[in-house]
Amino acid sequence: MIAGGGLTVRSSVDAGGVRATLAAEDVPALLAAGDSTLWGPDAEPEASIRLGWLKVLDTSRELVARLAKLRAELLADGLDHVVLAGMGGSSLAPEVICRTLGVELTVLDTTDPGQVRAAVSDRLDRTVLVVSSKSGGTVETDSHRRAYLDAGLDPARQLIVVTDPGSPLEAAVTGVAREIFLADPTVGGRYSALTAFGLVPSALAGVDVSELLAEAAALHATLADPEGPATALGAILGASALAGRDKLAIADDGSGIVGLGDWIEQLIAESTGKAGVGILPVVLEGPTAPVAGGPDVLRCTVGGAMSSDSFLSGGPAAPELSVSGGLGAHFLAWEFATAVAGRLLGINPFDQPNVQESKDNTNRLLASGLPSEKPSSVDGAVEVYGDGLDAFLAGVGEDNYVALLAYLDRHADADAEKLRALIAERTGRPVTFGWGPRFLHSTGQYHKGGPAKGVFLQLTGAVAEDLPVGGKEYTFGTLQAAQAAGDREALAQRDRPVLHLHLTDRAAGIAQLLAALR
Repeated sequence: MIAGGGLTVRSSVDAGGVRATLAAEDVPALLAAGDSTLWGPDAEPEASIRLGWLKVLDTSRELVARLAKLRAELLADGLDHVVLAGMGGSSLAPEVICRTLGVELTVLDTTDPGQVRAAVSDRLDRTVLVVSSKSGGTVETDSHRRAYLDAGLDPARQLIVVTDPGSPLEAAVTGVAREIFLADPTVGGRYSALTAFGLVPSALAGVDVSELLAEAAALHATLADPEGPATALGAILGASALAGRDKLAIADDGSGIVGLGDWIEQLIAESTGKAGVGILPVVLEGPTAPVAGGPDVLRCTVGGAMSSDSFLSGGPAAPELSVSGGLGAHFLAWEFATAVAGRLLGINPFDQPNVQESKDNTNRLLASGLPSEKPSSVDGAVEVYGDGLDAFLAGVGEDNYVALLAYLDRHADADAEKLRALIAERTGRPVTFGWGPRFLHSTGQYHKGGPAKGVFLQLTGAVAEDLPVGGKEYTFGTLQAAQAAGDREALAQRDRPVLHLHLTDRAAGIAQLLAALR
């Protein structure tokens, strides 16, 4: 057991040799000081402009009073419903923060027209829209902003923006939005949980973010210590992956933190999944969910005790890693550990070289038109583009993982998530689940840049009622379909196996797939 700064790491993994090497090379102290040379000369240019997260606590504390004042003003104006339009690193941390603390926050991280319409039509007169985009050019968040403006949202009263200085979004909303928060440009999106991207929507929704910063500050004091918990966590992750245990199965075991696995998934998958290597987080429904796979899986709980039978895979199996502590400490510790693991794996943990492929394909398809495809077969409410589900699952090998990619409404079509555990039981292999296009800003990098072991099941659904994107020639339904088709192309170009199932009736199709797998 290693404890410090409000975080405890317990593990049965022997990473002592790796930790000794890290200490001998002074890696913890150098990383804590922001040394950009730790990942090699090829990574140094990127790393030199992406280590601001190590020093963000002071600037983030300066936001607390400003945010408290703005929240009070918004409430006085009758604006008490906060909606966050953001993708990936701009939305995952605030969602975890607010869900954990029981504070309402509507997160809009989709292009599904039904889900967007439901958000826009909910309490519009009381809505504060926080548009959060580091680059300022994220197509999803730009589309969300347009939809709200079309619906009648008053930007001078109801629009808050979080973006990097000099972004196209800053230029577009200057003099238009009620308030603009300019974030630290030296912090990458997935390392931004404790910056304006994580704190602004959370504080405006009602969270006391100073407590998160205090938890992170306590952990920060231990970062340079080679015996500290963040270094130990990074050593365990890296050593396990180097030994072939490159799937990290994560389940919450009574931590009280809600949804942290989804945030960890984005951080680790996008940071490490490149150059044919990487660590694949597999987020489980709970401590008794099936853990498929074998010696390639490292079992981890957030909270819980090492002695508990927290994972079941044909029989009881205790977790091999358990991390407990406050949410602010978790954020900073996992960020530090991911950077350490990146050094051990020999990759740059701050770039995402393969994410752009699907975006480029999407833009091309929006300009040229969607491909005309005919299903190879139709079974009830499911159109099949490929050899069929049984053949697809039968082809999953003993070294594969399955990625289930659902371009659907994650609220109205939530039952689709139940497919993950059933496919894991059927194949005996690790299975991840991602809502599209949200996962493109998360595991999408790993799918294309990580080990060529993935097989992909993509779900799309019929659109009952489409929604225009203001000022654009396409609709949300067209954008969603183009993103799905663009990602299929990107996977196919890399010879990744893909089965596409289109649900002509979403509820009936999901029920049909669940029944078939059961």
